[in-house]
Amino acid sequence: MARRRQGESHEGFVERLIREAQEEGAFERLSGAGKPLPLTGGELPEAWWIKEKLKREGLSSLPDAIAIRHEAEAVLAGIERLDDERVVRERLEALNARIRRINRTAVTGPPTTLAPLDVEAVLARWRARRAAAGPALRGR
Repeated sequence: MARRRQGESHEGFVERLIREAQEEGAFERLSGAGKPLPLTGGELPEAWWIKEKLKREGLSSLPDAIAIRHEAEAVLAGIERLDDERVVRERLEALNARIRRINRTAVTGPPTTLAPLDVEAVLARWRARRAAAGPALRGR
């Protein structure tokens, strides 16, 4: 850990640390290189930095009752691209477990109204769509 040299001002210390880091290449190939800083461009929305952090981390600021609906839509859309019925069943059962947990534990935000999916009915529709699509889809 770097220490301030005797007689060195705080500003001088910070400037020295930045210069040394530049010389060592610490600022090369950063993920935001070449992109404008979010502080530019006029008015910033309230709590912009929280929204940016959530986006970078892949997190959601939605209440659980709404987030689970988005997740269910994503899972149902995603199973259309799957070839293995066992994997489809596992994803549906994992989704149902999350739905049940949220229905059991959510105490803030809007009420949860999403019921667990009928896995057998969803699988039957998945099989029917695959059969209707023919061998081109099944051969992927």
